[in-house]
Amino acid sequence: MLYFFIKRLLQMIPVAIGVTIAVFLILHLIPGDPARIMAGEAANPEQLEQMRINLGLHLPLHEQFLNYFGNLLQGDMGTSIRTGRPVVLEIFENRFLITLQLAIAGTSLSILLGLIVGILSAATKTRYSFVEKLLMLVSLVGLSMPNFWLGILLIQLFSVRLDWLPIIGWGTWQQMIMPMLTLGVTGMAAIARMTSNSLTEVLAQDYIRTAYAKGVKSSVIIFRHALKNGLIPVVTIVGLQFGSLLGGAIITESIFAINGLGRLVVDAIRAQDFPLLQGAVLVYALVFVVVNFLVDISYRLINKRMELN
Repeated sequence: MLYFFIKRLLQMIPVAIGVTIAVFLILHLIPGDPARIMAGEAANPEQLEQMRINLGLHLPLHEQFLNYFGNLLQGDMGTSIRTGRPVVLEIFENRFLITLQLAIAGTSLSILLGLIVGILSAATKTRYSFVEKLLMLVSLVGLSMPNFWLGILLIQLFSVRLDWLPIIGWGTWQQMIMPMLTLGVTGMAAIARMTSNSLTEVLAQDYIRTAYAKGVKSSVIIFRHALKNGLIPVVTIVGLQFGSLLGGAIITESIFAINGLGRLVVDAIRAQDFPLLQGAVLVYALVFVVVNFLVDISYRLINKRMELN
């Protein structure tokens, strides 16, 4: 297990470097002159040249990347054009923690609901019974529902009509309910379908039928024997869902006026603040890398008999 852990940890290094290169090139792939966009159309040639010097765009491309990567290793992501503050402070002072809390809350809700719906669907004795169809219909509706549309519906119902929950903000439990539901329902649908399909295949195995023949209770068979083997593909979906919810929080944060990393990205795009946008995109990408690493480790924690390469 230790060898596998170290190996996967070392494999993250070239992936992280590749992600950094891709994010760095974003500034050079956008249409037009980045210095002109940041300085404004009214900038004179002297101001434009000064902006290029400030951004390091007057250097050859490889030198620009080496400077950018060297600064990253020191925790320097540049300076925000919009606020004049370090990008690291703009991202990690408050914004990233709020988005991380939102993603964790949405993922936790989707796991809870998804496992319940998936297990109930797979545990139904008749594969295509009414209950199984109904549960899968619920998950299909959730999977087909865009985040922004669900968020607007929740606001219309719980805030406008019933006046139960606040529309904007993040901090109190009342403010957390609608953003959690907005992110969690979509994730729940994918987890429910994967849990149902995976668990159904496991329940058809010979050792499960033998356990039933010996008179072992269904709950013991499902939760002690079948679920452990059926969770492996579900963990993969959960990891992907967490990354998706982290990215999908951009829309959710805009709808509910939550001052998280997603809303910071929107503000950076509107203000054409490319250093801040680069830093935020890099953080999103590196979080995906870390989540994939944790998913690989969780495989062995769930089933210690798995052979890991």
